[in-house]
Amino acid sequence: MDDVLRRLAAVGPFFAVPSGPRPPGPGFRPLTALYDEHLDAYVAEVGRRIGSGTGRVAASTAQFGIASRLWSLGLGCATLSGRVPDLAPGRLWWRLPDAGSLELWLPEPGALPAEELGATVLDHLAPLDAALRERFGVSPTVLRGNAASGLVGALRVLLDRVPGGAAAGLAAGLLGDGGALAGTGTYVHEEGLGVAFVRRSCCLYYRVPGGGFCGDCVLRTRGKRPGPP
Repeated sequence: MDDVLRRLAAVGPFFAVPSGPRPPGPGFRPLTALYDEHLDAYVAEVGRRIGSGTGRVAASTAQFGIASRLWSLGLGCATLSGRVPDLAPGRLWWRLPDAGSLELWLPEPGALPAEELGATVLDHLAPLDAALRERFGVSPTVLRGNAASGLVGALRVLLDRVPGGAAAGLAAGLLGDGGALAGTGTYVHEEGLGVAFVRRSCCLYYRVPGGGFCGDCVLRTRGKRPGPP
């Protein structure tokens, strides 16, 4: 899995996750701490950076960013090797640099079959989502929609930069009928044409000053206009 992670890093910085017994720099903590005593401070920092303040918008944005990183890591590894790393929160470490997005480190990247992609990512997100619902009032519908949108975002990059592979099929299985993310949106993939996805919820980013609607937002398709909270 270490070799797969090194190859995946070439796809782009959002897909890069160092591995090995030594952290790639100071300040890394277990991700379980982020979901516990560091969560309020992390959401507050996200809110400061995007200009929303602390609250549901910042909490949703924070979760969306983490979900996107996990899908990029898992789906990318599955595409390159047919395996996914074990993404249990206790296996991942994190730090937030002064500039830039959350950084991750996998000290011991265990390997799972590609079919475990949905379980390892969504089981990981479960404690984070529970904390965000309890502390910030973010709805489960928004959080599931964020997870689906993050998956499709990772898929689009991989289809563009890693020819072939099983990424589209894995995403379709998760988003289609009976999948773990079924009902979160309308997903279409056509070989050679790419991916279309419209979610059935809103991540709330339109409430960020100057934020506007995301490309897959349900409000865009309903003809809404961005406005204040």
